[in-house]
Amino acid sequence: MTTAANALRAAAANRILIKDGPYGTEIQALGLNARDYAGDIPSNHDQKGNNDLLNLTRPDAIAGICNAYIAAGADLLATNTFNANRISQADYGMEDRVREINLAAARIIRQCVDAAIAADGKPRWVAGALGPTNKTLSLSPRVSDPGYREVTFDGVKDVYREQIDALLDGGVDFILIETVFDTLNAKAAAFAAAEAADARGHEVPVMLSMTLTDLSGRNLSGQTVEAFWHSIAHVKPVAVGLNCSFGATELRPHVQALAKVADTLILTYPNAGLPNDLGAYDEQPETTAGFIRGWADEGLVNIVGGCCGSTPAHIAAMARQVASLPPRTIPHPEPALRLSGLEAHRFAA
Repeated sequence: MTTAANALRAAAANRILIKDGPYGTEIQALGLNARDYAGDIPSNHDQKGNNDLLNLTRPDAIAGICNAYIAAGADLLATNTFNANRISQADYGMEDRVREINLAAARIIRQCVDAAIAADGKPRWVAGALGPTNKTLSLSPRVSDPGYREVTFDGVKDVYREQIDALLDGGVDFILIETVFDTLNAKAAAFAAAEAADARGHEVPVMLSMTLTDLSGRNLSGQTVEAFWHSIAHVKPVAVGLNCSFGATELRPHVQALAKVADTLILTYPNAGLPNDLGAYDEQPETTAGFIRGWADEGLVNIVGGCCGSTPAHIAAMARQVASLPPRTIPHPEPALRLSGLEAHRFAA
């Protein structure tokens, strides 16, 4: 285990750690125009909405958001790189900027975090965020041709490898494979991280976070949270969890299910409730934080944060609510053969 992973585990043994919130909604609140997004980078596409490109064109804006989350009490700060991969950036014609975007993103957050550590001595960590891309390996986009795939496993792995290498070169401590709607995509990302580790001659610690697409508790590729854990447990992630999906109320039973079976840290960052008819999030910081406290009272979590609709105020409220509560105790399941399809299967030793 790396120094960063050991330090995070040690801190998480003593208290519930705080992850930051989203970049997307915070960027939207800045009211940036098309020129802010594109800067001086030549392009034949409208770059407005390409939040990842802001790491190059408006690094001050990204640093400002990061510092607001640090001030709110976040211990784990993620990079603004959710769509900073060759597949997603193809929508903006920015495939050739992927390494540059990720390198800049990692350096921005690293500098903010290092400055905060120097100021108060409190340990903090940087997670390089990998989104799911807009392609799926498990499902066909053609209803009439279920065997068709737009991408291959090796192709997706290579896309993630490019992103991971740049994030590591920029100084991240962890690779966070988040908002996993297709477990096979996540496995490609984890394989890319393992390849990067081999190439560098040292471990690359990974975190994984699944997103659910309906209240039955399955992701888009059909797996339950227990089956997801069985599918990726061999990666030995520093943390595993759930993010986005729903608000904390709807997500709670699925956090309970994962907390029972995962012998690693549980990382959860739900949306700030469910969106209203206009797609906005109305749930107030203390309301979200109260739900998170309920999770902590039940001993379900080790790291908590916010996803869509969350603000620095939500993160600060969470930090206050869980400050005096003990973290989840990591279970040690009995040895067994654990397999996964859409459901989890366990065969006792």
